[in-house]
Amino acid sequence: MSLYTQHVHACPLQSRSLRLYIHTISRGALGPAMAPAVVERWAGLGSAVATVIFLWSVVQNYVPPTFRLYLTTWAAKLAAFFNPYLQITISEYGAERFQRSDFFLAVEAYLSDACARRARKLKAELGKDSKNLRVSVDDHEEVTDDFSGITIWWYASKRQSKANVISLYPGGDERRFYRVVFHQRHRDLVVDSYLPFVLGEGRAVTVKNRQRRLFTNNASGSWNPYKGKSVWSHVPFEHPATFDTLAMHPDEKEAVIDDLMAFQESKEYYAKVGKAWKRGYLLYGPPGTGKSTMIAAMANFLDYDVYDLELTAVKNNTELRKLFIETTGKSIIVIEDIDCSVDFTGKRRKDKKASSNKDSDNDDKPKLPIEPEKDDATKVTLSGLLNFIDGLWSACGGERIIIFTTNHKEKLDPALIRRGRMDKHIEMSYCRFEGFKVLAKNYLDVIEHELFGEVQRLLEETDMSPADVAENLMPMSKKKKRDPDVCLIGLIEALKQAKEEAAAAKVKEAEEAQAKKAKEKEETEVKKGKDKDKAPEAANGDIKQGDK
Repeated sequence: MSLYTQHVHACPLQSRSLRLYIHTISRGALGPAMAPAVVERWAGLGSAVATVIFLWSVVQNYVPPTFRLYLTTWAAKLAAFFNPYLQITISEYGAERFQRSDFFLAVEAYLSDACARRARKLKAELGKDSKNLRVSVDDHEEVTDDFSGITIWWYASKRQSKANVISLYPGGDERRFYRVVFHQRHRDLVVDSYLPFVLGEGRAVTVKNRQRRLFTNNASGSWNPYKGKSVWSHVPFEHPATFDTLAMHPDEKEAVIDDLMAFQESKEYYAKVGKAWKRGYLLYGPPGTGKSTMIAAMANFLDYDVYDLELTAVKNNTELRKLFIETTGKSIIVIEDIDCSVDFTGKRRKDKKASSNKDSDNDDKPKLPIEPEKDDATKVTLSGLLNFIDGLWSACGGERIIIFTTNHKEKLDPALIRRGRMDKHIEMSYCRFEGFKVLAKNYLDVIEHELFGEVQRLLEETDMSPADVAENLMPMSKKKKRDPDVCLIGLIEALKQAKEEAAAAKVKEAEEAQAKKAKEKEETEVKKGKDKDKAPEAANGDIKQGDK
């Protein structure tokens, strides 16, 4: 590219004026009298340019490199003196040669969203982990942007690598870049305000267009970053659950939504009070009450990724911290059935060893040698998990939600679920009439029905999970699909049957408790009788011993 071409590209206003001027001359708009004079001027300019090019070739061939560098430096200063425009280049690859620059990706997303409509050359592609088709500015294209009353020019370009390196990937020897051009009097505004604005808007566009993902942790033995095996593997997150489809009392549902919105908008507040930008939720209740559905509804509402952490695949606390570091912001970290995942107190193991020692003490029979017991259990401790939730490592990154689920809240250590770690406790209970109305609308498109009164009465008297209610409402046959009455009658029959089974189970439980109590009473009486029989023998033994 010649010096003249570089100057034209660097001065967009001058280049446009020059093109307009030449076009005017060619159309004869200046009049027949002035046209010859203008042509003579341009002929003289052409001769001058040819002379400069000739002299520059002579300089390159016969002038020493040191003096050539000196001339180039002064030529650049001279051009800068007459050129009031500055330019900033954003390269595709920054300090990390094998990873694309975050700023470059943000600029690409911003221009695609804000300025692509004004470009004439575009390119369309489906980006990695993107759910939408992305139309962006093509290479060697110019677009303009307005910011605070000033005009800014963007150029998308690419250059070939001069290194003699054979690339294994198509296009690997090309380096793309964006160049932003602006007037020098707007330097502070562009550097201090406009570029940070572009970075923030570009990141927001990337988040909006990304394909949300569901992650699970890999076994630690398969971790190998050099072979592309990360600590997490993922699939697209496509769960359809929303708060509108969640069978829950409207007031409780609204409270959860308000809490989520307050968290999402409180970045500055968390920084002000000195807390990491995270929040913990404990979902507890019987099986089938919608705990997993609640998590999916939260993720869809916030537009977050989900990390499903399997604690039994984590060997120790160090691996747990490594997994946490590899999570990203705008994510939900889930540990389901926390009471069944890991025995944090080690009580079971101690009881097992104590019972085995007791058996060895009481049994004098010789035993065959056996293999030592292998300890394949996870070494994740309660202290490590607490540090994961609320320690120093929890402040790495931000905008994360941590969710525990359990069927038995009473089994959890109080230190694990205290406020500040699990900030909000949400009980997912059995289906009641308000939740049933949501399910009836979703599954049957029914808002009011004459059988609702009977259903309400039975739901107040019977404990049935939302999953069981939904299964009875789902029209799995053509007959049910055509007639919601059949589905509601089937639900009523199921509720009556569940009520009878619950009553029978209650009677059986009472009988077992009564039988157990009678057996304990009988054992106590037998024990008292044996103690009475032993008392005279002990007394006689003392008398005989005294006689001796």
